[in-house]
Amino acid sequence: MERVDFLIVGGGMAGASAAYELAAHGSVVVLERESQPGYHSTGRSAALYTQTYGHPVVRALTVASWDFYTNPPDGFSEHPLLTPRGVLLIGRADQTAALDRDFAEGRRLTPSVERLDRAQALARAPFLKTEYVDGAVWEPEAMDMDVHAIHTGYLRGLKARGGRLVTDAGVEALERRDGLWVATTPAGTFAAPVLVNAAGGWADVLAGMAGVRPIGLVPKRRTAITFDPVFADPADAAGLAGWPMVIDVDEQFYMKPESGRLLLSPADETPVEPCDVQPEELDIAVAIDRMEQAVQFSVRRIAHKWAGLRSFVADKVMVAGYDESAEGFFWLAGQGGYGIQTAPAMGRTAAALATGGGLPAEVAALGVRAEDLAPARLRRP
Repeated sequence: MERVDFLIVGGGMAGASAAYELAAHGSVVVLERESQPGYHSTGRSAALYTQTYGHPVVRALTVASWDFYTNPPDGFSEHPLLTPRGVLLIGRADQTAALDRDFAEGRRLTPSVERLDRAQALARAPFLKTEYVDGAVWEPEAMDMDVHAIHTGYLRGLKARGGRLVTDAGVEALERRDGLWVATTPAGTFAAPVLVNAAGGWADVLAGMAGVRPIGLVPKRRTAITFDPVFADPADAAGLAGWPMVIDVDEQFYMKPESGRLLLSPADETPVEPCDVQPEELDIAVAIDRMEQAVQFSVRRIAHKWAGLRSFVADKVMVAGYDESAEGFFWLAGQGGYGIQTAPAMGRTAAALATGGGLPAEVAALGVRAEDLAPARLRRP
């Protein structure tokens, strides 16, 4: 049996970032059930760094991650982690109130956000239909994220700090014994006084194996496709790589350039059991229909289609903290669609809380409290 200070279950972005930070405090092993970490969620993300997306706590954690992403530690990555993109949140005339609301909320932490009228919105995205778009909210500092470089950087940094990742190590049994959490896996038996539950869509399943009450985690399917847009005049597709990401203000669809094509999603959140989730044809058809109502191009052929898991708790805020009824059982779950954009701040926060410290100063300064993240909040009447 291998004993360490911190045993982390789940090698996706949440587990990898927390492991990297915890490795500065003690010995760390990350157990990953798949042969490749990040298979179900991290590796299927259309990640964008946007400070105006999600619950106010999520937005604060995103803002607190900015310095790491724009100035990562030496050796973390050979390439920039973020590249300029910009996000255009569009709305019809009947969605004006929603645009005004999102503009006001976005400005609280991100002063660069702008409210645009129809002409200004079309200047940013001339491929949109004039009769569809009435206005928009523009976030110029939104960035594309190199998910692979970020995830790899965390895992490389973990190794450099003496920690290690064990793949093909799904937990088969879990128990508390002599002050240690003991995990039995096909790759061996591991033990630690602290177990970090970063199992993504399987976090409640893992808790059940440990005899710990669930937090009501719901895995949800998110569908995406890539395609080449077809215009009446092919010249209209010029400059596609520089197009902004476009999101319907009620999040009915979103699209952005991706590897020379366009990525499109209906922004679906369909509850599913945790599994190797696959796309549904109906979701793909819905996405195309919604988008084609708003744009001047069409979809003739789908180049690639896939789906990923996004796991949420009731308030759609991440969970980070010790379970109040199980010694040494630390929750790190419910990242939803925000796990990558908040990873630096969440990794530091998880490490601070797991080692008995307070929230990192840059996180606390933005109004986040430990109780905002604690699992206990989900069990109150």
